Amino acid sequence: MTTTDLGPTALDAVPDDAAYRDPARPVDERVADLLARMTLAEKAGQLFHTMIEVGPDGALAEGPSAMGVPSTTDMLLDRHLTHFNVLAAPATARELAAWHNRLQDLAATTRLGIPVTVSSDPRHAFTDNPGTALLSGPFSQWPETLGLAATRDERLVEEHADAARREYLAVGIRTALHPQVDLATEPRWARANGTFGEDAALTGTMGAAYVRGFQAGGDVAREAGLDGTFGAASVSTMTKHFPGGGPQLDGEDPHFAYGREQVYPGGRFAEHLAPFVELLAAGTRQMMPYYGMPVDLVVDGEEIEPVGFGFNRQVVTGMLREQLGFDGIVCTDWGLVNDAEILGRPFPARAWGVEHLSPLDRLARILDAGADQIGGEACPELVVELVRTGRVAESRIDASVARLLREKFVLGLFDEARTVDVDAAERVVGHPDLVAAGRRAQSRAVTVLATASAGPAALPLAPGLRVYVEGAEADTLPGATLVPSPAEADVAILRLKAPFEERGPGFESFFHAGSLDFPAEVVEHVAEVAAAVPTVVDVYLDRPAILAPLLGALGARGTLVVDFGASTAALHDALTGRVAPEGRLPFDLPRSSAAVVASRADVPFDTEDPLFRFGHGLTPGSPAPAAG
Repeated sequence: MTTTDLGPTALDAVPDDAAYRDPARPVDERVADLLARMTLAEKAGQLFHTMIEVGPDGALAEGPSAMGVPSTTDMLLDRHLTHFNVLAAPATARELAAWHNRLQDLAATTRLGIPVTVSSDPRHAFTDNPGTALLSGPFSQWPETLGLAATRDERLVEEHADAARREYLAVGIRTALHPQVDLATEPRWARANGTFGEDAALTGTMGAAYVRGFQAGGDVAREAGLDGTFGAASVSTMTKHFPGGGPQLDGEDPHFAYGREQVYPGGRFAEHLAPFVELLAAGTRQMMPYYGMPVDLVVDGEEIEPVGFGFNRQVVTGMLREQLGFDGIVCTDWGLVNDAEILGRPFPARAWGVEHLSPLDRLARILDAGADQIGGEACPELVVELVRTGRVAESRIDASVARLLREKFVLGLFDEARTVDVDAAERVVGHPDLVAAGRRAQSRAVTVLATASAGPAALPLAPGLRVYVEGAEADTLPGATLVPSPAEADVAILRLKAPFEERGPGFESFFHAGSLDFPAEVVEHVAEVAAAVPTVVDVYLDRPAILAPLLGALGARGTLVVDFGASTAALHDALTGRVAPEGRLPFDLPRSSAAVVASRADVPFDTEDPLFRFGHGLTPGSPAPAAG
């Protein structure tokens, strides 16, 4: 039974013995029973997956906020939303867990008592961007996804994901808006940091391990006594960005109008699609199409319409649903329908290729494309209007709502997993064992590109050296004697970050895009220090920076390493050999900007004569390949 009205049948009081409330009933029976009891407005609310914030001391936030987040009560009670992407976490896991329970308690007061599904962008590394990933806060801190790829250790990836799963579960986060298995084939692209690098095979292998860890389907979970079945001990993974972001025109990001075009000058679409096939086989539950608008893309002889992938029926229904057989949840990327205001500035909808359409027509396109949910939006009244005017059949809405409800039932949210133990959350999140494992992974991912054959800067660094440090916390170098100038030091350690062009202000400023060249004054300063004392330079790579000038500035006495998210303590562990640095590059490092500009955006390893190639890294017991 369905209804398009808030009529008396739909609004009848729900009996305590309703089938959907009985955990002994089969999931499909519970879904069907609940769906039949829902009004159109209640169904429409399920189709939106938007941001939510935590109030002071774990209270419910009653915005609107600087990120444009509405009132929690309004979204849940008035708009019937039950899927929320939580933004910045409070200082303690206890507060986050208490907030989650308050949110679930509010949901329980609604007519049907549908529980909330809380999701999160990555929050276990070093990135702090409200649009892509969040700083770790109370959670254990690991290297970025690029760093996991640099270790080449499938088991470590699964261990990381399992650790994050346990911490997510402890505070009630049940959907991971990750992993990101795009290929970083355009070196300038601002989203490379969240990928596993440039190689499709490595990305597929590591991404599959990531999914197994989060969904409790791998060896690590089984060794902990879980049976590998997706359920109450799992965190659902939303793999992104189908059918592969990365080949962006000039490396610009499609969060912004100037980066909307996705291009395939090398004809390598299939290579970008390949990791998603691997993750489907691994059992990922959800998919997110990208913002990008394909330009001049032909697949199997068919020209793909140049509209953003979230609006593209050929891609979502044709490729993902029909060709690849995916019957899980498809959720669009955030903000495709309505213009918004974020951090005090206007932020247009990412309706690339359909900018001319009204919000109502954009939503109709998304539903026709085959998506189940609209990310970053809270406008269920538009769904109601589409159904009541006959533009969209209610049966189409029912199909998506059934998928979304089924996931809640399978995750145990209607049953024992609805709320969490705040005391247990405090014990699990940031547990010393998890923190230590994350720090060790950071050290292992450190990648040695070139090292002095002898002298104070040769690795591993000897104990008791007099050390001059820049860009690092001095109190995290145990055993070293810190000195205030290069002239007084045996060795200098300089920590740098990959360069980028300032964009912004506001939300745009969080995206590191543009030139990969270090400013001349930075290179000159490295050369000055290296002339005075043997020097170790460490560069945090969120993109494949051009390091040739730094390598030249260091000279024969210097050492060049890169990290993909490492605290100073973790870097020190790697430099001194306390933890062996095992990293190998997850992408080529280009030799020049000219080589980057000349390369084809969709073709892996396409920059001419790279300085260091994919896989390079001087690890214990390995040969020492020369720079390319």
